[in-house]
Amino acid sequence: MVKICGIRQAEHAAIAAEAGADYVGLVFVPRQRRRVSLETAQAIGAATAARGAGAPRLVGLFADQPLEEVAATVTAAGLDLAQLCGQESMDYCNRLQDGAGVGIIKVFHVPGDAAEDSPETETPDWAGEVETFRAAGHLITLDRMVDGLQGGTGQTFDWSVAERLARQGQDFILAGGLTPANVARAVSTVRPWGVDVSSGVETDGVKDPEKIRAFVRNARNASPAS
Repeated sequence: MVKICGIRQAEHAAIAAEAGADYVGLVFVPRQRRRVSLETAQAIGAATAARGAGAPRLVGLFADQPLEEVAATVTAAGLDLAQLCGQESMDYCNRLQDGAGVGIIKVFHVPGDAAEDSPETETPDWAGEVETFRAAGHLITLDRMVDGLQGGTGQTFDWSVAERLARQGQDFILAGGLTPANVARAVSTVRPWGVDVSSGVETDGVKDPEKIRAFVRNARNASPAS
């Protein structure tokens, strides 16, 4: 599954849809550069809906925001999923899912040095929490931990951590530092359930149509290593 995140223009949403992306991500986190207004989100939703049955699902990104505020945005913007990038609890996720009728993607931020001096067989301390959220029916994203940011950093982490979880049967979306140039390797080595990109398909801070198309194409054409 492929998610193009940080979309701010209906034109770029339409390009992502035409390229075959499964999800389009819209940022609603305060004080983030890619944040969109409700009106823009609705325009983007209309652009993707024009694809009909093959339209990407709309994902809204939030971080430690009041549940009522998030639920209202989900409804007004017609979101299919809410991606929670902060310290939201299981109770918060469950209440949002049940109250707003929306799917949940919970983001876990992986330290850049997470695999240093870590035995190959050792499971990260937070892996148990990942499994708990998955068991509750929520999707999981693994992203790079960067102080003060909740995604779109353009920085990766040691993929061996993610590989380890994949070998244990954990499904997750891989994010952090992915680009058209490395997404095929990520898919073939890590074997994630999905991949998520934002800054990796931008040029000078703006979504680049050719990079969006290349990212989706390269992700689709990658084959998991045996």
